[in-house]
Amino acid sequence: MKLQALAVLSMVTTAVGGIAWVVLYPLLSGERQAEKRRASVARAEPVARTGRSQQKSRREQLEETLKELDVRAKRPTRLPLTVKIFQAGLSWSKRKFLLIAAALGLSAFVLTFLAGAGVLPALAIGFAAACGVPFWMLSFLKKRREKRFLNSFPDAVDVIVRGIKAGLPLLDSLKIIAIEAQEPIKSEFRAIVETQTIGMPLGEACGKLYERMPLAEANFFGIVISIQQKAGGNLSEALGNLSRVLRDRKKMKAKIQAMSMEAKASAAIIGSLPIAVGLLVYLTSPNYIELLWTTDTGRIMIAGCAVWMSIGVFVMKNMINFDF
Repeated sequence: MKLQALAVLSMVTTAVGGIAWVVLYPLLSGERQAEKRRASVARAEPVARTGRSQQKSRREQLEETLKELDVRAKRPTRLPLTVKIFQAGLSWSKRKFLLIAAALGLSAFVLTFLAGAGVLPALAIGFAAACGVPFWMLSFLKKRREKRFLNSFPDAVDVIVRGIKAGLPLLDSLKIIAIEAQEPIKSEFRAIVETQTIGMPLGEACGKLYERMPLAEANFFGIVISIQQKAGGNLSEALGNLSRVLRDRKKMKAKIQAMSMEAKASAAIIGSLPIAVGLLVYLTSPNYIELLWTTDTGRIMIAGCAVWMSIGVFVMKNMINFDF
């Protein structure tokens, strides 16, 4: 009983400490004050106009366009299921996706129950299979599609630049990509062309690309086209600069991944080492290690080790995964 009380006390202390860290760290570290200061610096102040002309200058048009795009980018990130399915590159309907998820959950429940695991474990596994596996699949397909998009997007921008320098209109250059490019570039630019043909301005149609492909690179492209459509300027030069920026970001991302591979390999070895050692000990001396799951003290030790191992893996993951 004393060991159980100590174990419960340690778990409660860890939970309270974690909650206090999440709540108090932003206040103590000054992150909120820094955010307020950045917001106050970035806030646009009204500028008095004393000239005779009431037309807006190019700088004011750029500021208004950037404000509109910033407000659009700060919309709530909770997306409907149909948008998530589209971003994953699937042509399924919402009903079909839910039916597949229900079939997976029911199959997992039946197989687990027939294996003799009991009703509650079967319900837990069936719930995980119905609610976890389909959405994990959507996330995996979405990331894979975004990776393919980023690999081909700089080349598509270069094609647009060459077309504009050759005298083609911007819409015709987009049509070339919509016809000859590979997926998913082809389908995304075809959606831009189709959206523009129904009456939407080209700048706004290009801005919709970020909603279908939520990447910073797609947002950059929409911003460049929107600003050029509203304020004018040399579009080929702007897109050429954008192409160089996209390629530099791609090189930087590859460099970061190469530099972090050693840390990721070390984290994988450290995380798998206790499980591998436990398995080897069980194969060589099962009576020696069976005390961990045949006695109350052993179960408490396994639970505590699992909690601390999970915390360690989470910390290592945050240390080696760079947000770029």
